[in-house]
This record gives sequence, structure tokens and C-alpha cells, in this order.
Amino acid sequence: MTHIVSSIRGTELAHAHRGYSWRTGAIMLAVGIMLGGCAKVHDIEVGSIPDDYRTNHPIVISEKEQTMDVPVASGDQTMNYGTKSIVRGFAARYRETASGTVQILAPVGSPNTHAASAIAGDITKTLVDEGIPAHRIVVNAYQAAAENDAAPIRLSYRAIAAHTNQCGQWPEDLVSNTMENKHYKNFGCATQNNLAAQLANPADLIAPRDMTPIDAQRRDTVIGLYRKNGSTLEE
Repeated sequence: MTHIVSSIRGTELAHAHRGYSWRTGAIMLAVGIMLGGCAKVHDIEVGSIPDDYRTNHPIVISEKEQTMDVPVASGDQTMNYGTKSIVRGFAARYRETASGTVQILAPVGSPNTHAASAIAGDITKTLVDEGIPAHRIVVNAYQAAAENDAAPIRLSYRAIAAHTNQCGQWPEDLVSNTMENKHYKNFGCATQNNLAAQLANPADLIAPRDMTPIDAQRRDTVIGLYRKNGSTLEE
């Protein structure tokens, strides 16, 4: 009798163990499928999102023409104070970023032709006074429309500058990519353009500048205060 009961119990335990193993295996299989599904979806999501805006709209350093237009009225004989100020600013930017030719384009064929010719000479003198050698300044003419009574004088030179691609690209409807969580084409372009425009020295993006010399006098003052008071703060 005892042997029979033991056999029955052994059989029950064996069935229970097989049932437990089956349920455990099913659960582990389901978890594996779910994890596999999550991994697949994750790969798709990451692959569908483009690189960040710095990759889509990189800041590029290249040669670019720097221009400035100087308005000229038909009755002008010399530059006024405001015009002289912007020409001096142009000269300062040239000295900082370039060393090539400065071109002055004066209009011909417009009502202000004679005034522009006089102002062009005045601009040349101002640029020389601001430290630009006369042999680097070239004066040329361009054909202006007869009805353009305020054709400007254009100043230009070529220099290395930081810039990015053209903003305002909207090839797709913004509504069409919201479900895929994609960046739209123009995303981050204005930010990159603003950053490029604020760079005083585009070479800073390539390599750091040399360190400036130490201020020996200030160093001695600070060390002296620390030795005297145990602090660098003056009493």
C-alpha cells in the first residue's frame, strides 16, 4: 500500500514538474519575443531619426566675399559723419580678417553718377587713413539703371569666413513626419547661422589660440595677499 501511494505521489510530482517546466518555458518564450520586438522597434526608431542639426547644417570655413553698400544721394559732395563711420568700420573688419584687394565699385549711368565719383575718392582717402595701403585699393565702375537715383557704391574684399547652408528649406509638410519623430529639414539652421555670424575669428573653430603672457605684477600682488592674510581678498 505504501509502495502504491509513493508511486502515485511520484507520478503527481512528475506531472507537476512537467507542467511547471512547460509554463516556465512558455513564459520565457513570451518574454524573449517581447524583448526581441522591443529591440527591433528600437533599432527602427534610432535609424529613422537623422543626425542632430550640427550635422544637417554644419558650419563651414571657406573664402567668401564681404560686401558693404554705401548709399549716395545725387547732391552729395563728400561723405557725411554717418557714412564715414560705416566706412571706418569696414576698414577695421578688413584689417582683422583680410590682406588682399579692396574693391570700390562706383555706379555710372544713374542720376547720382557724379556724386558717386566724388564720394568714391573720399572713401579711398578714408580707407588709406585707416591703415589700408593705397596699392591694395582698386576703383572700378558698374552700369547702374538710369532710373536708379540712389545707386550705391559697393565696397568688397574676399576673406575667410564661417557660414552654413541656406536656411528656409521646406521640402516636406511638417505634419507628414510627426509620427516618425524626425527632424524637419530646416531644424537648427537659424541657430547655426547665428553662431557662425557671431564668430570674431573663424579660425577658433579649427584650433585654439596661443595663451597670452601672464601678468607678473598681478601675480605678485595675489601671492603677497595670500602670504599676509591667508586669502587673496584685499581687506
